[in-house]
Amino acid sequence: MKTIFLSVLLSLSIISSFYAQEKNTSKSDNLKTEKSNVGVKVGYNLSAVSFDGDAETDQRNGFHAGFYGESFFTESVALQIELLYSQQGYQLHDDGGTYTQKLDYINMPLVFKMYPSENFFLEVGPQVGLVVSHKEEYDSNFNLFDTSREFNPQKFDWGLDLGAGFKTNSGVSIGARYHLGFGDIYDENSPKNRVWQFYLGFDL
Repeated sequence: MKTIFLSVLLSLSIISSFYAQEKNTSKSDNLKTEKSNVGVKVGYNLSAVSFDGDAETDQRNGFHAGFYGESFFTESVALQIELLYSQQGYQLHDDGGTYTQKLDYINMPLVFKMYPSENFFLEVGPQVGLVVSHKEEYDSNFNLFDTSREFNPQKFDWGLDLGAGFKTNSGVSIGARYHLGFGDIYDENSPKNRVWQFYLGFDL
């Protein structure tokens, strides 16, 4: 946990330094631009769960889709807020079959985007999520634990998003993002979301 918070603080420090530098440069050169974009995005999820901070489960395949708004502070620094439907969860395998925990969220990421070049960007920021549905699926021969048990997740999730991507001058984005969940999904064993996302975005 200490390492996680140090990483967050370091990321925020880098963002603050970068923004301050860009702001001063823009003022001196009178080049500061203010613009905003709205768009849609859709992508592929590879989601898993980490129990007690140990090795992750097998991954569940899913997708995410939703809307975003991007607002520029300078030519190289922007803030992007999103509203996404996201299929998450995980899988477990034994010799007899597969257990799949389906967890579907409405997520709201709030990411700072830094453009080191005109089209390439880095992004970092917090995310909160609300569970809108959950379901357990078992193959008939799965026997790692009692298949009659229902796992009820916590309603809310929160964590940190880290990513990078490329955005064309016409407003088409392609990127990858990793969600590091900090909130426990269940009351037992401290399970936390771990999600890779690969996406396309389109300014409207």
